Amino acid sequence: MTTPAQDAPLVFPSVAFRPLRLFALCVVFAGLVTLAAAFFGHPLIGVFFGVGLGLGLLNAILVQRSVESITAADHPLKRKMALNSATRLLAMTVIGLTIAFIFRPAGLGVVFGMALFQVLLVLTTALPVLKAIRSSGQGGAATEGRATDD
Repeated sequence: MTTPAQDAPLVFPSVAFRPLRLFALCVVFAGLVTLAAAFFGHPLIGVFFGVGLGLGLLNAILVQRSVESITAADHPLKRKMALNSATRLLAMTVIGLTIAFIFRPAGLGVVFGMALFQVLLVLTTALPVLKAIRSSGQGGAATEGRATDD
């Protein structure tokens, strides 16, 4: 007898998530965007962009905590994780869109900040994983290719 998908146990791989590194990147990007926006006469867009980056970071930290708490249970369920993710995604979306609507047009910076944060999150977690894969058993061919390209 097989276990239904929603009742199957959760197994999450170890991910290279570093909140402090992401925070530093968010501060740098928020500063750069704020300076650029101020140069064009719209500094509030940069400020709201920083708020969007902050909301994205908060969401990532909440994801990490919920994964840790759910997988620490004796029998973690996918349904619980899905419900938790959907609720958090809904809350973050409502907060971001509410800010964007209330403070339009500058408030749209929040939406762009949240979107850029997702790109930063993927890059900062995928690159170390790819590096580890490359340096493990599969790195030989890639290293040889690099030596001839130099």
